[in-house]
Amino acid sequence: MKKEIHPNYREVVFLDTSSDYKFITKSTIETNDTITWENGEDYPLVKVEVSSASHPFYTGKKMLLDTAGRVEKFNRRYKKK
Repeated sequence: MKKEIHPNYREVVFLDTSSDYKFITKSTIETNDTITWENGEDYPLVKVEVSSASHPFYTGKKMLLDTAGRVEKFNRRYKKK
């Protein structure tokens, strides 16, 4: 196997900001934030808006995520005159 061509995987904590769900996995993503995990060790922290804990497909709940009025903007732009 060739050396120095593979990415550097490390353990990273992902935080779902809409449901406050945290999980740890390996990733190559770079971040400046850190968090102390349940075992007392510090890990890099990545904040995400949607994960399997909050996505309607996985939770079975229907919810409308309207970020900055995008639905209204779409309706105004494309409504029939």
